[in-house]
Amino acid sequence: MATAAPSIDLKEEILRLKKEKNAIILAHNYQVGPIQDIADYVGDSLGLAYKAQATDADVIAFCGVHFMAETAKILNPHKTVILPDRNAGCSLEESCPDEALEKFLNDNAEKNYYVIAYINCSAGVKALCDVICTSGNAVNIVNQAPEDRPILFVPDANLGGWVMEQTGRKMDLWKGSCYLHVEFTRESIQKIKDEYPDALVVAHPECVQAVRLLADEVCSTEKMVHYCKNAPAQNIIVVTESGMLHRLQKECPEKNLIPGPTDHCACGDCRFMKLNTMEKLRDCLKNLSPQVEMSPELCEKAERPLLRMLEQSKK
Repeated sequence: MATAAPSIDLKEEILRLKKEKNAIILAHNYQVGPIQDIADYVGDSLGLAYKAQATDADVIAFCGVHFMAETAKILNPHKTVILPDRNAGCSLEESCPDEALEKFLNDNAEKNYYVIAYINCSAGVKALCDVICTSGNAVNIVNQAPEDRPILFVPDANLGGWVMEQTGRKMDLWKGSCYLHVEFTRESIQKIKDEYPDALVVAHPECVQAVRLLADEVCSTEKMVHYCKNAPAQNIIVVTESGMLHRLQKECPEKNLIPGPTDHCACGDCRFMKLNTMEKLRDCLKNLSPQVEMSPELCEKAERPLLRMLEQSKK
């Protein structure tokens, strides 16, 4: 969905505040175009985690959803981490409360699960896990899991199912899903394929298996950039949150990028991602609020599996 261009004054005010507060602006690929354009870095969860770990800024303004800002705080417990809208949550995070996961693990303690958590989860869930993964490194992380322990993959069953297909590793899957990605259906994607019979289809692994089977490539948002740049076709159907089209159109201007429709609309907007606006970004920089806060104990517990992920991602 196109977003109205912000005023020059608004952009200049954000840049002034960023300099004044010694802040860095990190934005997920699903953010609205103006936020992506003003950010210091735009990327997927893995790239954003690396940037959050490496920054020397005093303030991290995280334009994404709440668990992403939490991740930045876990990696930078002594820095100020702010987000434009405190209500920018995530259906995947909500599908796996830490209390429910802790109870499940206690009830099944004899299984001695090796717990792999998709990064789309709360700090409390991260603290209960052995290692974190993103859609970009999930296959690599699962391939490094101990052979002598059963794997519990939380919270996204669709991503987990795709990883099982890629690795051949059996895993028990938590029954969570992204509310938006499951709205892409075989019927909705087949319909757009019929309109563009020569088009290639690239889809996010959070999509259901029926959609993944229609795709020519299934990959993370960051890998979508490389795929679209190098794809031999002119027409490419992109099956993920609509904000991704903004970055792809900038990086692949010669390609005709077609948003994958859901059963309800011509493209998929995440209602949580779209809560963030340029005005809210300005306000959070001005007021240094809302801030992400958590106890040092929780930060320390949640940091271990995150650092394990970052280390294993290099292998």
